[in-house]
Amino acid sequence: MTDLQRDAADMTVVRSYDVIVVGAGFAGMYLLHKLRGLGLSTRVFEQGSGVGGTWYWNRYPGARCDIESMQYSYSFSNELQQEWEWTERFAAQPEILKYANHVADRFNLRPDIQFNTRVASTVFNEDTDRWTVTTDDGKRYGAQFVIMATGSLSNARTPDFKGLSSFKGKTYHTGQWPHEGVDFTGLRVGIVGTGSSAIQSIPVIAEQAKHLTVFQRTPNFSIPARNHPLTPDYQRDWKENYPERRRKAREEMRNGVFGRLPTKGAMDDTPDARRKVYDTEWEQGGLHFMSSYNNLALDKASNDTAAEYVRTKIAEVVKDQAVAKLLQPTTYPIGTKRICLDTDYYETFNRDNVTLVDIRNAPIEEITPKGLITGGKEYEFDAIVFATGFDAMTGSFAKVDIRGREGRTLKDKWAEGPKTYLGLMVTGFPNLFFITGPGSPSVLSNMILSIEQHVDWITDCLANLRKRGIGAMEATQKAEDDWVAHVNEVAFKTLYPQANSWYMGANVPGKPRVFMPYIGGVPTYRQTCDRIAANNYEGFLLTPQRQAATAAE
Repeated sequence: MTDLQRDAADMTVVRSYDVIVVGAGFAGMYLLHKLRGLGLSTRVFEQGSGVGGTWYWNRYPGARCDIESMQYSYSFSNELQQEWEWTERFAAQPEILKYANHVADRFNLRPDIQFNTRVASTVFNEDTDRWTVTTDDGKRYGAQFVIMATGSLSNARTPDFKGLSSFKGKTYHTGQWPHEGVDFTGLRVGIVGTGSSAIQSIPVIAEQAKHLTVFQRTPNFSIPARNHPLTPDYQRDWKENYPERRRKAREEMRNGVFGRLPTKGAMDDTPDARRKVYDTEWEQGGLHFMSSYNNLALDKASNDTAAEYVRTKIAEVVKDQAVAKLLQPTTYPIGTKRICLDTDYYETFNRDNVTLVDIRNAPIEEITPKGLITGGKEYEFDAIVFATGFDAMTGSFAKVDIRGREGRTLKDKWAEGPKTYLGLMVTGFPNLFFITGPGSPSVLSNMILSIEQHVDWITDCLANLRKRGIGAMEATQKAEDDWVAHVNEVAFKTLYPQANSWYMGANVPGKPRVFMPYIGGVPTYRQTCDRIAANNYEGFLLTPQRQAATAAE
């Protein structure tokens, strides 16, 4: 009996593959490239009409990466990293999407990617150790392995405001921006939210709009990006030193970003010396500000010095001190919500056509045909932008009806919070892998570096299983429980859980409060994964391939 016949015994399938990949962002593209190299038949299903993942969907004004361009790129091909020319220190969305398309063309990936196709469900058959994947057009496909490469920040979340459908103007979400762009010239615009996408888009929208009203619940810490064009000499230096810098990023840097390693804590310096350190990092711009000292994520007193420095900077930039005070975060340690990078964000609140409305104690009551009501007052708009973020890390998985052993759904499994082994697999769901899932460094790291590590680990694993005739692989309950406990133990040694952040799922009503990413650092995590693989995939149950199971057609 062939694989096709085996799958047909359960559900009629169009075709069977060795591997089905969900998502054609940076993870899905690299997976396809690697799986081809192993000779495994692979199909990638992508909901969008093109590659790029989060950079395909997030086209809002000012959208830009917060990892420097020379590092937010693939390292698996030296030819690729040598030939590609980045133009800015922090690449904007169009340039990143152009890079993604270049990769897809350079490695001829498109023939094995099915665009405009959403995966509706994937169901495990315990009799065959195979998955049946159903797409939104009702077609079914079989595969021995399914890999979820759907991204950590790809499920845009719009709050269920009363009266939302009644608004007569235009509404937009930063995570689902129209591909043709939006012109706000002469319009009265309201924007809800002050997270990363809002902080990037507010200065741009303010330059166009007749008036922009910003509705803020919780202020965020933001550091100047100090973005600038890249010189040929700067790029040449990076390209000549890529091997060593990439190695250091993987093996020595907690967040997978090459840079200076701090050697002392904030309280080891005098106040004047600290000020000079912070001044230097502030003027240089970028995420390295949080690496000014080695204990800013661990020690509250040290963290307070960095937080107060940024609050002082906000007060220096924003002329209206009442507005400045509203923009100064005071309820959580700096860095425990993802630090934002900006270009003229705080300066924008000095514009005559920008108003800040604090909704912390007066939440938005409803959307009306003319605008929205908060604090008993109606604000009228021609357009409303929702910069309300994502159902991070788990939301993209939750959109697919994933059913493992005994028909149990992943949604049910994660009802009290996401539980995984290494962020790679889940007990009760054999042969199902996750790329940068909860329980891995994921969003606390340089995502492309972490994507490459997961893809390399999974593809090495699949090659090993194939060579040994293993038909099914599954995390054991003990391994999963121990890893979840370890992830939480490490997290609660830091200041991170003190913030109601999307790291904790706090931006989604009803979502369990669990610290989702692994904060132990990229090097430690990589060593753990390598050790487990070397020890015959410790913590995983490996089952021999069932009789008559053959390679996919």
